[in-house]
Amino acid sequence: MEKRELYIGKLPAEDESLPDTCSAEEKYKMWMRHRYNSCVTCLRELMRHRSFQVQELALCTLMKFIQLEGKFPLENAEWKESYNFPRGLLKSVVDSLLQEEADCILLISRFQEYLEYDDVRYYAMTASSESITRVRQQQTEEALPPLFQNNVFCLISAINMPNEESALTNFLVTQKSKPDDWKPAKLKEHKRVFERVWMSFLKHKLALSLYKKVLLILHESILPHMSKPSLMIDFLTAAYDVGGAISLLALNGLFVLIHQHNLEYPDFYTKLYSLLDPSVFHIKYRARFFHLANLFLSSTHLPVYLVAAFAKRLARLSLTAPPQVLLMIIPFICNLIRRHPACRPLIHRPTAPLDLEADPYIMEETDPAKSRALESSLWELEALQKHYHADVVRAANVVSRSLSEQESDISEFLEMSSYELFDKEVKKKFKSVPLEFEPVRGLFGKKQDITANHFVF
Repeated sequence: MEKRELYIGKLPAEDESLPDTCSAEEKYKMWMRHRYNSCVTCLRELMRHRSFQVQELALCTLMKFIQLEGKFPLENAEWKESYNFPRGLLKSVVDSLLQEEADCILLISRFQEYLEYDDVRYYAMTASSESITRVRQQQTEEALPPLFQNNVFCLISAINMPNEESALTNFLVTQKSKPDDWKPAKLKEHKRVFERVWMSFLKHKLALSLYKKVLLILHESILPHMSKPSLMIDFLTAAYDVGGAISLLALNGLFVLIHQHNLEYPDFYTKLYSLLDPSVFHIKYRARFFHLANLFLSSTHLPVYLVAAFAKRLARLSLTAPPQVLLMIIPFICNLIRRHPACRPLIHRPTAPLDLEADPYIMEETDPAKSRALESSLWELEALQKHYHADVVRAANVVSRSLSEQESDISEFLEMSSYELFDKEVKKKFKSVPLEFEPVRGLFGKKQDITANHFVF
């Protein structure tokens, strides 16, 4: 390659008869070029070898070939957009990584270091999008093959997109000059192809576990790098309507679209209200959910009935919540009342019902406007003043006195676990321990117990 001995222009087929005008040197170059193509084919096959070490060596060799082909082109690069980059060879590498019947996550992890090169990243995203289209056309079912889905997600989720165009300076194929309109050197083109590959991937039905992985990284790693984030509205609203953990994870992406891209979602708070059920206290995404719920309910322009409905529903659910959650829920409810003084009658209502049956609040109502929360009171917080855990009692006693204007910081309680709460109790040091002042006599502790006269304890 370095001596340009493989550069022969258009390569005839190996079984094609050559004209008599071809010199021995030209025939030799053609033969060597065919051997090179055979070598590339063998290396691609070795990327499917059962040994990972063999796969890794084949991958690294092919990437070295890509670098050399870019520096010493095998064909005349008349199309200036290609910038002598061997797109065909890289596409064959990407196709070997995105297999349909084998898990290639380890090999893709090895390929991630090459994605740091701006030109490799750009053309790898293009090749991935083409592979998704090709596999989809071969399938009769709506969903893509599970292993293929995992391989694609592993590849495109590992892409670290640049934030500024000035950062696009690291190229695998280096040359003295390049055209001004070369796409891999343009941030706008990177965002465009990044958006295309994700949209082509997400428009197909995903496995539940993959759904969660996508939603976990969507707000940080995908939306900020799309040229038109609003294209994700349908995907996120559909995920928000699924329910359960999927809906909770979709909140992050919806938050970005609502606050930064003016997304209008009329039933957003109704759906958020319906997500409040006992299971929300026990899922591993609890901290993320309440952090976002706190943000969504921070606006002082929300209707009073809506805030009251959230406060009342959380108070009712707190009756069966574990103590580590109560330490976060009680300040959360108090913060809602501080932000919306019109909700203070919930904690200052002398005519409040004395039992559950007389409470006008309708727990089963899915529409917060019809729940009659404003007619009720937060008697649940008064009930928590008799909780077995001392910290919960102290938190619940706040409603028995005038609420301060300063909101409580709930961030330290968002991720508190039962283990941390138990460990905190074990490490407490007591100055004095209460003891019985009168020794117990007898089996039942009575002074005139007949057993104490006949038996010695």
